[in-house]
Amino acid sequence: MHDIMAIITVCTFFLTVGFMFWRPNVNEAIPATVGAFIVLLTGTVSLGDLGSITETIYGAAITIIATIVMAIVLESFGFFNWAAEILTRKARGSGIRLFWLTNLFCFLMTLFVNNDGSILITTPILLMLLKSMGLKNHQKIPYLLSGALIATASSAPIGVSNIVNLIALKIVHMDLYMQTAMMFVPAFLGLLFMALLLFAIFYRTLPKKLPEMQPWKMTPGSHPLKGEAPKKNHNAKFMRNVLIFVFCVRISLFVASYLHFSVAVMAVIGSAFLLAWRWIYLKVPPVDMLKKTPWYILIFAFGMYVIIYGLRNIGLTEWLIDYLQPLVSGSLLHASVLMGMLLSVMSNLFNNHPALMVGTLTLTNMGLDPLTLKVAYLASVIGSDIGSLLLPIGTLATIMWMHIIRKGGVKLKWADYLKVTVLVIPITVLFTLVLLTYWVSWIF
Repeated sequence: MHDIMAIITVCTFFLTVGFMFWRPNVNEAIPATVGAFIVLLTGTVSLGDLGSITETIYGAAITIIATIVMAIVLESFGFFNWAAEILTRKARGSGIRLFWLTNLFCFLMTLFVNNDGSILITTPILLMLLKSMGLKNHQKIPYLLSGALIATASSAPIGVSNIVNLIALKIVHMDLYMQTAMMFVPAFLGLLFMALLLFAIFYRTLPKKLPEMQPWKMTPGSHPLKGEAPKKNHNAKFMRNVLIFVFCVRISLFVASYLHFSVAVMAVIGSAFLLAWRWIYLKVPPVDMLKKTPWYILIFAFGMYVIIYGLRNIGLTEWLIDYLQPLVSGSLLHASVLMGMLLSVMSNLFNNHPALMVGTLTLTNMGLDPLTLKVAYLASVIGSDIGSLLLPIGTLATIMWMHIIRKGGVKLKWADYLKVTVLVIPITVLFTLVLLTYWVSWIF
């Protein structure tokens, strides 16, 4: 009977992940919910386990939802239109300058929102900008592809930019501020290294001088965040004040973590203040958030974790522990490189969300010393956030990105994607993992 339950649980996992790859435009909460229900029926996850699962994911899910609410409010202020206009003005007709500004824009959006939100925000804006410039298909790809890779990988420096990172933090009992202290410098330098590699690859394709840009404006409802057209044309000072406020909210999350105050509660407070600000200035009450907020993220995270918990209960983590423990226990460098590379492979095979959950659950049962556990966990994050970008199916963000650019009329084959990532991703992951080891050894 146990063998049948185990087989059904494993098959459910592969079918759930496979369906998300096969139908990326279908809401990912649907296959995750169906999969979780099947696992519950098999009995590999008990009703008692659901309490532990809820306790593990609720804080991370609330934090991400609060962050997305802030992004929707920013869209209704017309913030992203304003940011895109600055982007083109600062480029001053240079395709090379636009390349670096695009990557900076995508990096900042992930830090201020999260990786999935950053893809949803930046990709439609870039598509409209590049179209208005009259660039050809092959000239658009350097901006779109590098922007997507940077936006997705930028969730590595701080845990608050990715729901799976936040869930994993809870599992390993690590504070947000400590994760950032250990991770920000090596991950940021890894991103810079990746951007330089992308620039070297795309240099010949980048237009040195951009064509004259046609006037453009995003129409209401054309953006995936479905922001309404702003009712006021706000000046640069107002937009800067909004940006400073959002930055302060992000900083407050780390302060809350340091003071052992709930990060989720602090994120909700920040979102509530921004909603109140919008209500006062735009006369838009916050009730529209009930419809616009992607609540399905909560369902997806819960359903996926139920399936992973089922794999844990049938002995997957014990098998991984037996295989990995002797290798990881050797040294900090072994722990970093091995876990980072393993999670890179797992993420590209099974998607980074379940891969990081499996990896983190495995690490917590290895009996590692606290420092080795933290380094191995951070290496897992590098593998799941950066290493997962080798294939377009490694993250939900890149799956969504492929769907958005195709809808926007840009043609990009898997082969074209792989020609870039196979040269950039493995070496970036290795560089960042080695840097992580020496940074942590030096500081801690």
